[in-house]
Amino acid sequence: MGLTSNASAPKMKQPQEFSLLPKIVNGGIAGIIGVTCVFPLDLVKTRLQNQTVGPDGQKAYSSMLDCFRKTYRAEGYLGMYRGSAVNILLITPEKAIKLAANDFFRHKLTTSDGRLPIQREMLAGGSAGLCQIVVTTPMELLKIQLQDSGRTSGGNKNAPKISALSITKDLLKTKGILGLYKGTGATMLRDVSFSMCYFPLFANLNRLGPKKEPGSNESVFWWSFISGCAAGSFSAFFVNPADVVKTRLQLLNRGASEETYSGILDAYRKIWTKEGPTAFYKGALCRMIVIAPLFGIAQMVYYFGIAEALMGIDKTPSTMLAAKTSENK
Repeated sequence: MGLTSNASAPKMKQPQEFSLLPKIVNGGIAGIIGVTCVFPLDLVKTRLQNQTVGPDGQKAYSSMLDCFRKTYRAEGYLGMYRGSAVNILLITPEKAIKLAANDFFRHKLTTSDGRLPIQREMLAGGSAGLCQIVVTTPMELLKIQLQDSGRTSGGNKNAPKISALSITKDLLKTKGILGLYKGTGATMLRDVSFSMCYFPLFANLNRLGPKKEPGSNESVFWWSFISGCAAGSFSAFFVNPADVVKTRLQLLNRGASEETYSGILDAYRKIWTKEGPTAFYKGALCRMIVIAPLFGIAQMVYYFGIAEALMGIDKTPSTMLAAKTSENK
């Protein structure tokens, strides 16, 4: 009786394990492609955020297009990729940590009945953002110095060349390992807030799209790309004030007339007082344009399953970023 009853009962799906290695490879590929495509805009974003109003009320750049044009004219094509090497080098562990950690925490926070309430989605995303700062902070610190070097040198081609290695050696020599983690608090504020916003928003947008086949939880790849772009763009705008503060705090070399800050609250206060609330949205459009394709590409790469194809691993929803969607809310 018992055997017959069990045989006739519908089989319950066992929870699938997600494989970490394909996530690392897919995240790295997505990061490299995304960074290469959008890095010039990221450089423009950094320079717009760092510029302050001069004594005569003038600005070095009047707009995103003006900054792009002046930078290209002064430094050429390769100048638009200042700091890209360190970003490409570190984007693999950064993306791997972010994506894998979000999946891990979503898995752990899912209730016994298969539900993942929005509060837990936000907690999972925020925890993933917290984990990534171990890589993101030094990566951003080095990238900002290299991106901003052209601005501080005024486009002078005879100015001493700096490199990520020379900056790292100098910081380690003068300040130790903690020198590479200048601005950690501001980076944490930005990345935790971003991930708390991005991951739940992406999961819910992705859940609404057309599926690859009837009865599947896996959305078609182009919908995941759109969802990633939309969620990334909105989240980037939301956390832009924290990104402006982080960029200012991580800048090591300042001009004689440029403001200095003792910490996050001091930076917020001085920027608000001296530059007004709109200063917190300097480079916001650039950041939205940078982040949207970065995260859209990440979703596409996961759905293409490049790593799975290379490794001969079956491509299942459990190996993709959007696998942990909230179907039973």
